[in-house]
Amino acid sequence: MASPFTLYPSTPSSSMLKTPRTKTHFSFSNTKPSFHHTRKKPYISNSILTTEKTDPNIPQTVHRFWQWLKDEGVVSAKTPVKPGVVPEGLGLVATRGIGKNEVVLEVPKKFWINPDAVASSEIGNICSGLKPWIAVALFLLKERFKGEGSKWKYYFDVLPEGTNSTIYWSEEELLEIQGTQLLSTTLSVKEYVQTEFLKVEEEIILPNKPLFPFPITLDDFFWAFGILRSRAFSRLRKQNLVIIPFADLINHSAKVTSEDHAHEIRGPAGLFSWDELFQLRSPLSLKAGDQVYIQYDLKKSNADMALDYGFIESNSDRDSFTLTLEISESDEFFADKLDIAEENGFGETAYFDIKYGQSLPTGMLLYLRLVALGGSDAFLLESIFRNKIWGFLELPVSRSNEELICRVVRNACKSALSGYHTTIEEDEKLKQEGNISPRVEIAIEIRTGEKRVLQQIDDIFKDRETELDFLEYYQERRLKDLGLVGEQGDIIFWEPK
Repeated sequence: MASPFTLYPSTPSSSMLKTPRTKTHFSFSNTKPSFHHTRKKPYISNSILTTEKTDPNIPQTVHRFWQWLKDEGVVSAKTPVKPGVVPEGLGLVATRGIGKNEVVLEVPKKFWINPDAVASSEIGNICSGLKPWIAVALFLLKERFKGEGSKWKYYFDVLPEGTNSTIYWSEEELLEIQGTQLLSTTLSVKEYVQTEFLKVEEEIILPNKPLFPFPITLDDFFWAFGILRSRAFSRLRKQNLVIIPFADLINHSAKVTSEDHAHEIRGPAGLFSWDELFQLRSPLSLKAGDQVYIQYDLKKSNADMALDYGFIESNSDRDSFTLTLEISESDEFFADKLDIAEENGFGETAYFDIKYGQSLPTGMLLYLRLVALGGSDAFLLESIFRNKIWGFLELPVSRSNEELICRVVRNACKSALSGYHTTIEEDEKLKQEGNISPRVEIAIEIRTGEKRVLQQIDDIFKDRETELDFLEYYQERRLKDLGLVGEQGDIIFWEPK
């Protein structure tokens, strides 16, 4: 029988950079700001920008950016945070004690970079039909190339040239994540961005040379994409994609366990005006000199964070692997199985994110049992059982069905594990030896995490195989319901009176 589901990537690719088979569902939802473009050794203390004298640890571009914020009225002497040199590179550092949930900054809407800013700009008309992120990307590039003529000039001066996101890795660096799902996702995203660039270049950039009198390369477009992916806020009430200068200097910490820190409010935006404001609150109590942190996203895996921000957490709770289950079109019961899946919130293909140390996702075993149904169990697919079958699938159907599930899942795990060029033990040794670059460190953690999860999945179904002779299956449960089998499994014979 053909495999009831597909697991990507299952085997190492003969050509590492060929187009991956995974589908990319691209979205800017749940993005957070970041400034993790370099990894520096921790400083003894955070160095913060001061007004009395120029701090040699703070780049001049940051001093000029701060002065611009002051001149524009975004910050004042009462603002409790300032840019500072921190272990991550740049961040926001408290200038005084800050209480939990206290407001640390507010930025008026006129400084936000979002689709509204694009619409009111000189490229607004030609960008009106574009995907929002592409429109904002073109806006970022145009303003960046304007230099002194841009309202956001001093903001662009402090933006990084790139991050450690895997979209910026060389082919040699990508070899370090060979066999991982992160590699497949990275290549899919790179292909997607390149396709969108070629399209917007042909339809928008080249036909409008007066508006884009400067060359825009694919590398430029990737820069804008990376800036949006790593720095945009997306959980505001009315904003799905917005960059907030100054606020986006804030870094992530695993110590922060809530995401309720960013708010959109109305308030004073000058001496005599009111406007919408982006408001950021500190999720932690801080003392002067502490760095202000937020939680970027509690749900993202380490692979997601490596792709979006270019850093990961050492916390194994973020290690994840996605199983892709699929109802084969060649299955003789394809139509029936698809109907049942759709009636219960699934489809022809289902994705299950499995996290290290956690149980299997809800619905995964049910979907597996449905896809594996066949032979003597196929009667359950008949219309008479249509309203009850999903309930039946919550428990083992038959020994053959459960055995097939275990065998296929374990074979898929073994196949996926064979795609990595190192073992968990070899990765652990590399980490102990030290002296590795930030990107190689990310690669080691990602592939180690994926392998741990795959081993965990294999162990779950290995244990399941040992229980097959002791499980209660559908037919036995049915006979018990009819009173034809005793509690000990013995058949009850009824003698006529």
